[in-house]
Amino acid sequence: MIGSSPDVLTVLMACFRFLRSCAAVRRDTWRLPWPVAPLAPTRVPQMVLAALLLIPSLAMAHSGAGGLNGFLSGFLHPVSGLDHVVAMVAVGIWGAQLGAPALWVLPATFPVVMAFGGVLGVYGVPLPAIEYGIAGSGIVLGLLIVFAVRLPLSLAGIVVAIFAIFHGYAHGAELPSSIDPISYSGGFVLATGLLHLGGIAIGLLDHWKAGALFMRACGAGIAMVGFHFLREALA
Repeated sequence: MIGSSPDVLTVLMACFRFLRSCAAVRRDTWRLPWPVAPLAPTRVPQMVLAALLLIPSLAMAHSGAGGLNGFLSGFLHPVSGLDHVVAMVAVGIWGAQLGAPALWVLPATFPVVMAFGGVLGVYGVPLPAIEYGIAGSGIVLGLLIVFAVRLPLSLAGIVVAIFAIFHGYAHGAELPSSIDPISYSGGFVLATGLLHLGGIAIGLLDHWKAGALFMRACGAGIAMVGFHFLREALA
């Protein structure tokens, strides 16, 4: 449904290379293993937003005007479920709380790995405990924010990637057969990115005492939402 098997392997290898690069980050210097020009923190959200705004045109270019319904359906899917919303906002908050480079590495990791999880869902690859994984993402990420846990970048990327697979799988498994998968994917990736940006905006309040308290309150609320959905999954 989403192209041939080589496409799946390409996505898998890209995710593997990205996470391996994250794992190579030196803890003492927090430098990436490839040369990166220094960026002002205020420029990062602008660049991410500019990249996200390219997604609709790319999706439409692939599928034509008929892909509009698929794009809108994909865009609305993440924001229509509170369990998805809180996890994606949490990734942005936690990334901002950790600071650069996690500020942009974590929000970039989530959509990339989520797309791979979506491929697994579309093809019906068995993946157990989907609901538990989604609920657990809210619990874990919320508590990481509340207690300001500062994991090494490589480990933080792995945590985010694991939860991204569960969320992506849910999106892919619920893809209607009549919807173009490329435009649908463009929609939910854009919505995910915007939710990450919202989380980053909240996380940047950490520079002020009142803002830090508000951010941790948001983390507590996210964890409570996760516990709610876990209780539903166990019922």
